[in-house]
Amino acid sequence: MIKLKNVSKKFQDVPALHDITASISEGEVFGLVGTNGAGKSTLLRLAAGVLKQDSGEILIDGMPVWDNPESKAKICFIPDVGYFPVNATPLSMMKTWEIVYPEFREKRFLDFLKKAGLEERRRVHTFSKGMKKQLSLFLGICSNTKYLLCDETFDGLDPVIRQAVKGLLAAEILDRDFVPVIASHNLRELEDICDHVGLLHKGGLLLSRALDDMKFNMQKVQVVLRDPLMEEELKTKLDIILSEKRGSILTIVARGTYQDVMEPIERMNPVFVENLPLTLEEIFITETEVAGYDAHSIRG
Repeated sequence: MIKLKNVSKKFQDVPALHDITASISEGEVFGLVGTNGAGKSTLLRLAAGVLKQDSGEILIDGMPVWDNPESKAKICFIPDVGYFPVNATPLSMMKTWEIVYPEFREKRFLDFLKKAGLEERRRVHTFSKGMKKQLSLFLGICSNTKYLLCDETFDGLDPVIRQAVKGLLAAEILDRDFVPVIASHNLRELEDICDHVGLLHKGGLLLSRALDDMKFNMQKVQVVLRDPLMEEELKTKLDIILSEKRGSILTIVARGTYQDVMEPIERMNPVFVENLPLTLEEIFITETEVAGYDAHSIRG
């Protein structure tokens, strides 16, 4: 388990993370989402021991991560933009990673290269962005560490490769003790694979919750009521986060279970009512708007 307790980090006078407390448990895929500049990359670097927190504590399976080789041996960190030395090839990168990660799986790595059509001896600087991202992911998975921290995992990958990567991560979880932590702006991809999601905003953690629980405890409903005055009454009966009126249709997003939200509406004998599925992207937009991050103000 990765535990962060009251973690804060500044770069000179610029705050990056403030008082973050969260847990990343075994047996789940943890997705890290957030607004631009929210601190996702910084959090991953702190968890990997690349950076040191200014205050708070970060534990990997009960051990501090900073300046601790035993903890760091359990972690592989893949940054958004991978570093490849001049004239590096996939084979030379494999040899380097075998030094750093003694349990590196060479045979599997070479098999990945072959299946993806990445030439073993081709210079990495001639690869496309997506090919470099594939190479980084193959190196990370084959490092055979317990924790794989990925920054913008799916960025630059075509749809076929994205599906293949999700399959690889799922297979690793079934095969061994493996915990992927994925920071991404691609919420649709995270929704397909993540069990637990942490939402960062302006360096703070708005929420950290199982994805199924989020969807279970937040409802999106479209309703048409017979009397406009009933709309105001309804708002007093529900924990409404957002509401929007278009013509006669009132769309609301409210906290609570399906029963909690639908029962007060149905007692008003609506002309029309429909419960709509919420996506992770809608949850993200809703929670960040509540926190004051509003796209409408940017559009003007």
